Amino acid sequence: MKLPVQISFHNLPHSDEIEDIVYENAARLDSFCEQIMSCRVVVDVPHLHRRQGNLYQVRIDITVPGEEIAVNREAGQHTAYKDLRVAIDDAFNTAARLLEDYARRHRQDVKTLRGQAHARVAKIFPEAGYGFLKTLEGREVYFHRNSLLGSEFDQLEPGTEVMYAEEQGEKGPQASSVKVVGRHHHV
Repeated sequence: MKLPVQISFHNLPHSDEIEDIVYENAARLDSFCEQIMSCRVVVDVPHLHRRQGNLYQVRIDITVPGEEIAVNREAGQHTAYKDLRVAIDDAFNTAARLLEDYARRHRQDVKTLRGQAHARVAKIFPEAGYGFLKTLEGREVYFHRNSLLGSEFDQLEPGTEVMYAEEQGEKGPQASSVKVVGRHHHV
């Protein structure tokens, strides 16, 4: 996470033990989504009951680029929330599922908006019949003259923008179905 987890206690005293449980659960969230910008957790006892025991409520607010994810585990909905650990774990499990959904949607948006991957020709070896593309992430991907569609291989120059599909070759990633986009289109 880019910022530390913020923990608030409402209707119950501060507890290092509860704080540790929250930090332990929050640390797992980065494995579901690396883009978490902030995480706020409120641990609450909304109704104090001396005879029946208290039910805990946990609220988690997570900020990711373009969205805020909120989880509210209300005490009245689950009698198991007499155990604070159960309430915290359940809230964080729900947060993890929502972060996975966010990451999946985010990846899908990128695919939908861009279609195939974009890159630029980094190196070209016309006599040998191959070259390398430089991806938006800075990786170099091999391509062969036979993978070029609708253009002349000998006319390619470094800096030419292309769209391509990537597959795993014998010696690593390689581009297939390479198509020139144009020199003036910006990625």
